Amino acid sequence: MSGGTWRSQSGGNGIDRSRPLGFCFDGRPYQGFAGDTLASALLANGVRIIGRSFKWHRPRGLLGSGCEEPNAIVEVGEGAHLVPNCKATQIELFEGLTAHSVNCWPSARFDIFAALDWLARLTPAGFYYKTFLWPSWHWFEPVIRRAAGLGRAPTATDPDRYEERHEHCDVLVIGGGSAALAAALAATRAGANVVLAEERPKLGGTLRWEEQEIDGRPALAWVESVTRELRSAGNFRGLTRTAAFGIYDHNLVALRETLERSSPESPRERLWHVRAREVVLATGAIERPLVFSGNDLPGVMLASAAMSYAVQYAVCPGQRAVFMTCSDFGYEAAQALRARGMAVAAIIDSRADPGSAAAAAHLAGITVLAGHAVARVEGSRAVRAVECRSLAPGAKLWGSGPARRFECDVLCVSGGWTPTVHLFSQARGRIRYAPELSALVPVADSSTVRCAGAVAGRFSLAGCLADGFAAGEAAARAAGAERNCGPVPSAPPRATGVAAFWSSPPLAHERAWVDLQNDVTRADLELAVRENLRSVEHVKRYTTTGMAVDQGKTSNMNALGLLADLTDRDISEIGSTTFRPPYDPVSLGALAARHVGAFYHPLRRTPLDRWHTAHGAVMQDFGGWLRPAWYSRAGITREECVRLEKRSARMAVSVFDGSPLGKIEVRGPDAATFLNRMYYNEIRTLATGRARYGVMLNEHGVIIDDGVCMRLADDHFLVSTTSGGASRIFAGFEDWLQCEWPQLEVLVTNVTSVWGTVAVAGPRARELVARLGTDIDVTREAFPHLSIRTGMLGGVLVRLARVGFTGELSFEISIAAGFATALSEELLEAGRDLGVGPIGVDALQELRTEKGFLHIGTDTDGRTLPADVGMGAALARKVEDFVGRRSLERVEARRADRLQFVGIASADPRVVLPVGAHVLKDSQVRSASAGYVTSSCASEALGRSVALGLVAGGRARMGQSVSVSADRRVWLARIVAPGAYDSQGERLRA
Repeated sequence: MSGGTWRSQSGGNGIDRSRPLGFCFDGRPYQGFAGDTLASALLANGVRIIGRSFKWHRPRGLLGSGCEEPNAIVEVGEGAHLVPNCKATQIELFEGLTAHSVNCWPSARFDIFAALDWLARLTPAGFYYKTFLWPSWHWFEPVIRRAAGLGRAPTATDPDRYEERHEHCDVLVIGGGSAALAAALAATRAGANVVLAEERPKLGGTLRWEEQEIDGRPALAWVESVTRELRSAGNFRGLTRTAAFGIYDHNLVALRETLERSSPESPRERLWHVRAREVVLATGAIERPLVFSGNDLPGVMLASAAMSYAVQYAVCPGQRAVFMTCSDFGYEAAQALRARGMAVAAIIDSRADPGSAAAAAHLAGITVLAGHAVARVEGSRAVRAVECRSLAPGAKLWGSGPARRFECDVLCVSGGWTPTVHLFSQARGRIRYAPELSALVPVADSSTVRCAGAVAGRFSLAGCLADGFAAGEAAARAAGAERNCGPVPSAPPRATGVAAFWSSPPLAHERAWVDLQNDVTRADLELAVRENLRSVEHVKRYTTTGMAVDQGKTSNMNALGLLADLTDRDISEIGSTTFRPPYDPVSLGALAARHVGAFYHPLRRTPLDRWHTAHGAVMQDFGGWLRPAWYSRAGITREECVRLEKRSARMAVSVFDGSPLGKIEVRGPDAATFLNRMYYNEIRTLATGRARYGVMLNEHGVIIDDGVCMRLADDHFLVSTTSGGASRIFAGFEDWLQCEWPQLEVLVTNVTSVWGTVAVAGPRARELVARLGTDIDVTREAFPHLSIRTGMLGGVLVRLARVGFTGELSFEISIAAGFATALSEELLEAGRDLGVGPIGVDALQELRTEKGFLHIGTDTDGRTLPADVGMGAALARKVEDFVGRRSLERVEARRADRLQFVGIASADPRVVLPVGAHVLKDSQVRSASAGYVTSSCASEALGRSVALGLVAGGRARMGQSVSVSADRRVWLARIVAPGAYDSQGERLRA
């Protein structure tokens, strides 16, 4: 089977002719072979127009053969499996593949919106900054937003699965070509733990289509030999179909692996987080196109891409070719295509003296025009012919010679090579312009990121091999490996001459494209310069050059060269744009990996989780924990259930699961000193067996957490934090100890999950605890408020603390997590005659609102200081330094009109003020806000509603009447002190 009308009957080292594959593109069936990409299969079937340009919907064909492709953007799959904006050059063909062109209607072959090209003169660069200002941008915004983008975003839930993995290694080699393989070979032989990541399905890079020799044998044979040696080594991991798209701090490299799927349930992609001691970048280089009139027509292709399709896939990109080059590689590609049956009409070289490469082409019977350039390409939907002219000295003007015309259906261009320095730039590496290479190359330094091969400006095979081997050996040595690496692979010399040539001299009223996908022309750059834009970053944003899906891989260098010519500056003066991750587009599914659905924010479960469910609890997310909001009862509403729970706490005794409360043990000779620095309150004077309420601040003096600090021994403290703050506060403790006070002898351990905690609260709490049979004396005299005792309960160690959040007599019983369920059952059984009942978080929140207890994050915001919540006096009493102290001494912290924590009593006791309602500066509905309600509820114990809030200068306004507004409604209220219930604390200390 031929597999396409343009497919050669033999050859193709990348395809398996015994496995034909059927696929569909734009509704038409085609056939290819296993190993094909969608691009090569379409080209083999004679499909020239694959996509449309973004702005003017001009027909576009293949330009490249890899991730540099700017034109062939398609969507793959249908329905829930739709994947938009894929590059046809990166899609491996499979049976039943369905793909469609994007940004066109009804198809790429015939696009109604191509009529926009007639309006090109009305839509130059930056027209959107000037055109849509009158009468209002909002008039045009809906239409512009609908026109933006290329493919369609899927609307159905993605059914595919994505994985995530972390890896550590000594040396990470990024790339799969000659330099990368040499680097991996040297590092592996040296004994380093090596990971190699290559974005293509097979290793070898350009060696798969460039016919060269290494160590006296064909390059592909060398690749296979090295691959076998590496894969047999126990210290090597090779990842193909894996693109490195970002380098971050401390050599953290993000990789996206596209997986071969054996079934629909198999994962589609895997995100790798690789932490490497040393990184070798062998990412190669991308061939540059050239700028001339009509250079965007289907049939204009990079010479390297044409060579790749011919050698790897046995696909001739056309029947008769013309080559336009300013480098020796153009001749090599022409000879390769000619050897595979393609007629080469001419090689047009911008260099006045091409050297030996041109002489060899002459001997082969190929017409070579030195000192010439393509002036224009003829054709409307594909290349039909090219016109070339001679260049004047300096190559910026046309010469006086006559124009020559060559009929052809493909024009292969080779403007030299652009090193792929994107990842090096992301790693904060410096880049310089090398005039001898007409390219930006990395500046070598002593960092742990090394560049080798073409990315470092070594374009000969011998140079790539030597450079890669040296980089791999040096990286392995830096990582501690010391074994002998063996001989360096060698290759015959190769001509790599190149001369800077960015663009043919312009022709009047004809367009030449710089960025093919975004429809940026040379005239757009000229306009930007005329409008006095000099910075390359400004020009990039004004013209959108390099901002398309390919991120300027084929356009950035030409844009820099043209900008240098237009402003009479050198490229080294202009500099380059900033390269940011991702290097190549990454699907949101890969970035999310398994962090979706229930895995997006995994909820922690308390030791009493099943116990709660068995007792009818309605479970909800509170601070990252799945906790009971309330306990449902048959035929009773939520509000009534919460009211009954509150009644048991106020009138009898309640049981509450406090296991999620943070429990951090701090031990060591300097434990008291450390905690005194971390707490706003005084901790050093805390007696053994006692507890103290305190708050913690950040460096800005803002309250970030509160809780009770308990002293178990002279050098042993237990810090209780909010449920959602345990991990954060623990990490903060570690940070301060490791980075600021490493001299302190302190050990910090997060034991939150080790202990289950059950809070017993209510007037009969002491009676219920006494029935448990513990050896701890719980009488009022022996166990006062804010005390902690350690003892035994049924042969199990417990910690009993006289603290609570309800405003009632409370005991918190902490026991090994595995015994928490048995403890809860025993409490319910022992207190059956006392009216005991479990309460949820909703009831607890209303109980603490009645009492006026502060809840961090609800009654505070990112600006709340201790003085704002009535704790300002502690600052004067504490003489030692602590985190945030300096910020509390600023003028801003002493302002009298700061938002302060107060109570808000509605004038109508039946009205429950909405949380978030604004306290107005005056009685007008549209008046400015002077604060807002933070907590609010109806209180059966008080016989009225109660609310808390943050109000500007609130404490100085006690007793004042205010207006509270929400949803265009206004209520009268009064500023009062928080803590309406048991304001003297008699019940709490009973």
